[in-house]
Amino acid sequence: MKNIQSISFLLIPLLALNVQFAFSQSSRFSAGKYGNDKGDTLKYRMLFPDADTLRKYPLVIFLHGSGERGSDNEAQLKWGVMNFATDQNMIMHPAIVIAPQCPEKMGWSNFSRGKTSSDMHLLPEPSKPMELLIGLIHQLIKTMPVDTNRIYITGLSMGGFGTYDAIERYPGLFAAAVPVCGGGDVSKVSTITHLPVWVFQGAEDPAVNPSYALDMLEALTKSGAHPGFTQYPEVGHFSWLGAYSDPLMMEWLFKQHK
Repeated sequence: MKNIQSISFLLIPLLALNVQFAFSQSSRFSAGKYGNDKGDTLKYRMLFPDADTLRKYPLVIFLHGSGERGSDNEAQLKWGVMNFATDQNMIMHPAIVIAPQCPEKMGWSNFSRGKTSSDMHLLPEPSKPMELLIGLIHQLIKTMPVDTNRIYITGLSMGGFGTYDAIERYPGLFAAAVPVCGGGDVSKVSTITHLPVWVFQGAEDPAVNPSYALDMLEALTKSGAHPGFTQYPEVGHFSWLGAYSDPLMMEWLFKQHK
């Protein structure tokens, strides 16, 4: 019992340190809100590099999953994006990172869904959150020191589908993409053959069938692209835990240029 109590007393400060560390990282993201001329708005958090403001920086767009939708402008920081705000990453890869928050009952992508991933098709109009996100990106290009040859997009789950939607809908805007447990329109891959893409997926994902990722991988490869692909064995939906903590992925992403 004494040993257990001693361990417990040791764990309490360690847990406190972890909470403090997470809070310190989240405080690095300032809050913002973008609005268009129709009166529609999109809340977001922004990480800005602590470096020369006269330089141009890569712009990373991070799209959260369905569980982080809302209006608190905070929930989207729960998974993945904090890996861009670590001390090491901010030193090695200074970048402007934007984490928008999708409102409740909306989505990043606008696909028609069928029984299989091959039945999914990109619809003509973007979703309202995607339309606002693209408007925000163009505003940032005008007002911030953005390197337009290094605009990256990544997302998990609902954000993984949103990542495919964005690159298939606006193929000339991005320099690289990292979709995590998502899927896209396989009939549109010819428009993104030029784009570096690294796909991540859990082999036992109960929420997003791995066939979505595998079908996109096959279609991209057949179209002449050279996508990266990582499928974690014995991993379910939380494949983003491995994806965003992978230093090789980070190194690869920030090396990509148009």
